[in-house]
Amino acid sequence: MHLHLSEEDAAFQQQMRDFFTTQVPADLRARWAAGGEPSADDMREAQRLLNAAGLAVPHWPVEWGGKDWTQLQRHIYLQEMQAASVPPPLAFNANMVGPVIATFGSQEQKERFLPPTANLNIWWCQGFSEPGAGSDLAGLQIRAVLDGDEWVVNGQKTWTTLGQHADWIFALVRTEPDAPKKQQGISFLLIDMTTPGITVRPIQLIDGGHEVNEVFFDDVRVPADQLVGERGQGWTIAKFLLGNERVGVAPVGTIKRALASAKQHAAQIASGDGTLLQEPLVAARFAELETQLAALELTVLRVAANSHGDKPEPASSILKLRGSQLQQDVFEFTADIAGPASLEWHQPDDTDLAAWTALATRTYLNFRKASIYGGSNEVQRSIIASGILGLKG
Repeated sequence: MHLHLSEEDAAFQQQMRDFFTTQVPADLRARWAAGGEPSADDMREAQRLLNAAGLAVPHWPVEWGGKDWTQLQRHIYLQEMQAASVPPPLAFNANMVGPVIATFGSQEQKERFLPPTANLNIWWCQGFSEPGAGSDLAGLQIRAVLDGDEWVVNGQKTWTTLGQHADWIFALVRTEPDAPKKQQGISFLLIDMTTPGITVRPIQLIDGGHEVNEVFFDDVRVPADQLVGERGQGWTIAKFLLGNERVGVAPVGTIKRALASAKQHAAQIASGDGTLLQEPLVAARFAELETQLAALELTVLRVAANSHGDKPEPASSILKLRGSQLQQDVFEFTADIAGPASLEWHQPDDTDLAAWTALATRTYLNFRKASIYGGSNEVQRSIIASGILGLKG
């Protein structure tokens, strides 16, 4: 199976590959490839290197650092970044709040926030989910009441990813509690995380890490000019943001690298008179996953080559669904290969095999989230049924 790019796109691919493998330090890329808890310092360094080269936010408007690339070139950029183990630009900045401010924000908000957002001088986190409003996001209860030229915010957000590092949070808040439809009473606020009344509380995950948080707001006063768009426009903005969140949701390069690493390590593990990789069932499973990955990559390329404009394609739901499933399958197989040794919760030693083994189960457990974030797989199936197959419930 061969993938053919035009001469122009092949040259672009080589340009991206050369940059990611020569201009981003090898030790930084090695730490990212090793997995485990992401380093905030590494993420800042990587994004600032990309931004200095004009590669941090290529999908933004050109006047704010974007590139006039085709959808296929955007795909090539993402896949080469993943293949080189370069930490990607922080999604909350690059894919979420940045495009929101560029589309709905005032000129003053664009000038104030977009340059530091692209350079990760401001680290953003997402304030959407609440204890009683996850999949039913429109049921959020956090209140914002206008008091003169300030909004007074009270309530709670949860599952706030990397909120412990964040400088600012973009939050959906209820400003019109008496609106006839619950979607109509929501607004979009930008809030400084150092504002008095904000408390961040860590949530420990099943893999033992601290990646998400609860965020509490107790009479938090927010300047009125930090509302994005119109009052009550938050639901429209949220739908726009979630469409951008699903960009790049089939991380072919990341999956390919993880599967190659698993294959390399299987070749080092003794089994019978040979290695684990030589076991027929193991070899067959590798072949099956590699075939499925090749099919996913072809589908991604077809979608990228046939996409026009910035509106998310309905087919992106297929990529989200299949990409998350395959990612979970690969990490589950990785844990199987690592075997019982991967159940030991300890700091790995310096050997490559021991470090890989120690992280295998933790990585598998962590990525159970892949079928939930960016729109759960159940939601994606509904979108595929109605938006692509034309089925009606």
